[in-house]
Amino acid sequence: MADPLTPADATRMRPARSLFIGVDVGTGSARAGVFDAAGALLGVGREAIQIWRDPGDFVEQSSDDIWRACCVAVHGAMAEAGATATEIGGLAFDATCSIAVVAEGGAPLPVGRHGDPRRNVIVWMDHRAVAETAAINAGGHAVLDYVGGAISPEMQTPKLLWLKRHLPETFARAGHFFDLSDFLTWKATGDAARSSCTVTCKWTYLAHADRWDPAFFRAVGLEEIADEGFRRIGERIAPPGAPLGAGLTAEAAEMLGLLPGTAVAASLIDAHAGALGTVGSLDPDGNAPSAVRRLAYIIGTSACIMSSTVEAQFVPGIWGPYRSALLPEFWLNEGGQSAAGAAIDHLVRQHPAFPALAEAAKAAGADVLALLEAEILSRFASPAEACALARDVHVLPDFLGNRSPYADPDVRGAVLGLDLNADRDSLARLYLAALCGLGYAAAEVVEALSARGGQADTIVASGGGARSALVRQIIADATGLPVAVPTTAEPVLLGSAMLAAVAAGRYPSLASAMPAMSRIASTVSPSAGPIRELHAAKRRIFDRLRLLDRDARTAMAAV
Repeated sequence: MADPLTPADATRMRPARSLFIGVDVGTGSARAGVFDAAGALLGVGREAIQIWRDPGDFVEQSSDDIWRACCVAVHGAMAEAGATATEIGGLAFDATCSIAVVAEGGAPLPVGRHGDPRRNVIVWMDHRAVAETAAINAGGHAVLDYVGGAISPEMQTPKLLWLKRHLPETFARAGHFFDLSDFLTWKATGDAARSSCTVTCKWTYLAHADRWDPAFFRAVGLEEIADEGFRRIGERIAPPGAPLGAGLTAEAAEMLGLLPGTAVAASLIDAHAGALGTVGSLDPDGNAPSAVRRLAYIIGTSACIMSSTVEAQFVPGIWGPYRSALLPEFWLNEGGQSAAGAAIDHLVRQHPAFPALAEAAKAAGADVLALLEAEILSRFASPAEACALARDVHVLPDFLGNRSPYADPDVRGAVLGLDLNADRDSLARLYLAALCGLGYAAAEVVEALSARGGQADTIVASGGGARSALVRQIIADATGLPVAVPTTAEPVLLGSAMLAAVAAGRYPSLASAMPAMSRIASTVSPSAGPIRELHAAKRRIFDRLRLLDRDARTAMAAV
């Protein structure tokens, strides 16, 4: 039997033309994409991920299941691309900002009272730690200035505090508390270094000062984390794209179908990978405007809006400013909606016409919302004109609270203008009204950034929602900014592939990888005339719905 390949052997065997794999772990699935050095997508693989939902906003997953899904997705992408392991120069992961809890040796630990160790991931959208969030925010800690003034229950410090209070055995036994993408790089390489993106954006690491704040952790009741030198949440911090360890371990390489020693990059959060894959894209004239001129808008289960600036901008209710969390030497602010695609799905599934539409989509082999959109667009001359169908229905889409700019997890959604109609037209009106609501919520974030000196004049959209012509036009009309889309169908995967290309040494930096691997395909402009007036009127109603929600909660709290 031949001796196994060493990492050095594998490197020598690779052809001059290297390919790069980006792996994206979303809320419902893991996806992998194989790209060449010019950013061309050659193959995609996908595998579903199991999810558990319990009353009280408990949402959990399994790190073992997520790793399994990543391996299946990589195999699928390799097969579709017709790629061999010797062609793969590097691999990178991005993932939701969920928290994975494992023992020192890697065994999963339960994160719920059920005691099931398979369920060891608290998903980003899990809001169990609302009380802990309120307690932390009441302290007025200085680190909160770098999360928009108030920490979110989507972030990791409140979840750590919840685990300590409610599952002290799990808290004590944990060897590592990982952000999900950092868990994946550790699983791939054995290197427990954390990405500066994850720890800065979700764990209160102060990247501008290259340190954690021990006083903060002791003040909020997590003194163990500080006393042990932050060993369990990140002693070593690596910039996105930095190569980790000695690359893929032999065990991980076998599971992924790749070679030991293949470069593995320090990761990004999934939305941030979407931003990386778009904000540096060359425009049709071959120019790449400064990152400060572009907002990245990533639309998936939730929605994120990211703004890069040269100087730190402190925007109340907008996460950040984060130093070098996305692009080296730039500051990052992040806003968005806790529920975007999730809000749309929640609304349309409740409509009486949805089951018949779902059956029609299944028969046609189509996505249900894509079929609905196609039916809507067939009736109008342009996506902009289609919004007239929703003129009398209005949606406040904060079904999972408001992420920004109000940082209010207690906000709830509202719908105005419902009638007794149960036909497909009624469903179309509700769908369009919900898209408009998301557009106006995005406009609130854009306006908050602009008021504090933001210079962006274009939105670059990515994520599943950005494939929709209706979504792109509504976002342009709601915000008053043109919306550009990249040529690649998978900008989030491309962002991770850029990390892999840098880790493998194909490009010296992210700044050089972005324009080399991404292009803008098209841009839609905001509408004028009656369409603009329609959105202005609907926005005024949207603002009143937000005030009504606040007044209603205040009134009921007094009863």
